[in-house]
Amino acid sequence: MKPWIAALAVAVFSLSAGAQPVEVEGVKFEPTVQVGGQTLQLNGAGLRKRAIFKVYVAGLYVPQKANSAATLLDQKGPRRVAIQMLRDVSADTFAETLLDGLKANHTQEQLGAMKAQIDALQANMKAIGEAKKGNVIHFEFTPESGTRIVLNGEQKGGAIAGEDFFTAVLRVWIGDKPADADLKKGLLGG
Repeated sequence: MKPWIAALAVAVFSLSAGAQPVEVEGVKFEPTVQVGGQTLQLNGAGLRKRAIFKVYVAGLYVPQKANSAATLLDQKGPRRVAIQMLRDVSADTFAETLLDGLKANHTQEQLGAMKAQIDALQANMKAIGEAKKGNVIHFEFTPESGTRIVLNGEQKGGAIAGEDFFTAVLRVWIGDKPADADLKKGLLGG
């Protein structure tokens, strides 16, 4: 075999090996997904724990991979946080946890400016009802539609306008005061 053919075969194998799904707690996250007609890359995935309980696994899909929260928060265009529930969580608990994450990562002034969007998010979360073990929930953003909550492939509630709002929600997981530091590390690719 000619050396250049062998090198090409190794390069192709290396590229395909890097494009394997990532598995967390038995849940596989594909290396790429399509959102708003754009291919997004899996930046990282991790486990959300609360006390000793495994609550869900999440994967962060972005246009360009980065290991810096600031870089990821500055990205524009379609993005997705994909969640698979590992236990049942009531709609009220899930909505309250998101609100706590927003409060932890924003000033009162910022929260006030997003009040209508936060109210819409809370209503959309309650439209899900109980998030049951095995449910797949996407927090998905496209510039055309805004932030959408998708449960098992079905949009719940209305889309919420504003790219800045999706970035605010993303801070719940990768902000300065994340819901779970280990999950943040996983979503950052670490």
